[in-house]
Amino acid sequence: MEPGQSQVDLHTVVDVETSSLSVSDSPRISGENQEHIDLLAVADAPLPPIVVHRDTLRVIDGVHRLRAAERRGRHTIPVRFFDGDDADAFVLAVESNTSHGLPLTKADRKRAAERIIASHPVWSNRMIASITGVAPATVAKVRRRMPADAAAERRVGQDGRFRPLDGAEGRRLAGELIADNPDLSLRQIAQRTGISPETARDVRNRIRRGEKPLPAAYGARGRSGGQQGQDISSPASPASPDSPVSPVSLVGKRSKDGGAPARPRMPVADRRRVVNRLKGDPALRYSNTGRTLLRLLGIHTVSPQKWEEITAGLPLNHRQTVAQLARAYADNWAELAQRAAERDASGATR
Repeated sequence: MEPGQSQVDLHTVVDVETSSLSVSDSPRISGENQEHIDLLAVADAPLPPIVVHRDTLRVIDGVHRLRAAERRGRHTIPVRFFDGDDADAFVLAVESNTSHGLPLTKADRKRAAERIIASHPVWSNRMIASITGVAPATVAKVRRRMPADAAAERRVGQDGRFRPLDGAEGRRLAGELIADNPDLSLRQIAQRTGISPETARDVRNRIRRGEKPLPAAYGARGRSGGQQGQDISSPASPASPDSPVSPVSLVGKRSKDGGAPARPRMPVADRRRVVNRLKGDPALRYSNTGRTLLRLLGIHTVSPQKWEEITAGLPLNHRQTVAQLARAYADNWAELAQRAAERDASGATR
């Protein structure tokens, strides 16, 4: 699932009046293609739902389908809603028009790459290339022509993990890790240090040959850059000053005697604040498992009044079934809390 698609409500399709929708900010330089609209207008098959930005009712994906529906005399069109900001809406528009429908031109894709680099500077060249449909080398060339960004030291890849541009710090950490744990697999080394498995292989081979982890080509920056022991597999995420709890407290803390984790009650406002902070972490936001977790956590930020309304509105004949499901889901969350707390205590990375 690509970054933008995670914010589309795939479970709900609603009919929206065509006159209420707006069309702007298209990734197509030349605008709408009348020939393509004509082909869609005369097609017999029903058109797939379009994607619309919920906050602005702007069409993100499906402008040609909208025009074809209007050509057919339709006053409504099936819609799936997107929840996110304008920058992510543009990413989804580009990704959607790269994977299906009328393809974007080469000029469209290069301009889109330039805009995504500006709005998401920490995304890797390969990640932007996968969205825009151009080669990673082309993205790198576009990036070199743009002003240097403040987040150039590390970039997040398609797996949601941060890696340094030159890899020097990651190689140093890998060298230390291999020296202390020579039996670790390449994948384990990569996961703990934020480098690729191939880079981990090169570091291990260098150490076996009695060489330093960093090639001489890294120069002065490779010999002196970075802080020893820094974990670069994920971005630094200190607790916000206005957050009364740390992320660890979301899953409970172990008692002094090593018993079951305590289960602190967190006010709804605090839950929302912590979840919103987690949503800003690219390591969660741009990985499939992270996006799934964020969606699940977001469900539980509703107010006590809302829970009361839900409870009061339960049909009598379904109350026992819902109660059983709720207990089962609570068990799942309790198991997640237990495992997360145990891994935090042991320092495990996975």
